[in-house]
Amino acid sequence: MVLGTAPAAAQMSNYLAKVRDRAFAVTDQDVEALKEAGISEDEIFEQTVSVAIAEGLRRLDRAAEVIE
Repeated sequence: MVLGTAPAAAQMSNYLAKVRDRAFAVTDQDVEALKEAGISEDEIFEQTVSVAIAEGLRRLDRAAEVIE
């Protein structure tokens, strides 16, 4: 669970890892595959935003540690 969202469906784990590690590589086909697996657009959006924000904050914290 990230930032107070409900736990992600197991089918989303690879997608969310891709968002976290290589967001530039996420494609429409990735999202379509999740929708075809029965995951709602709302859940895809909420999980995507949560993972992206959490990773951004993690990177910001890491940068602050290095600067200090």
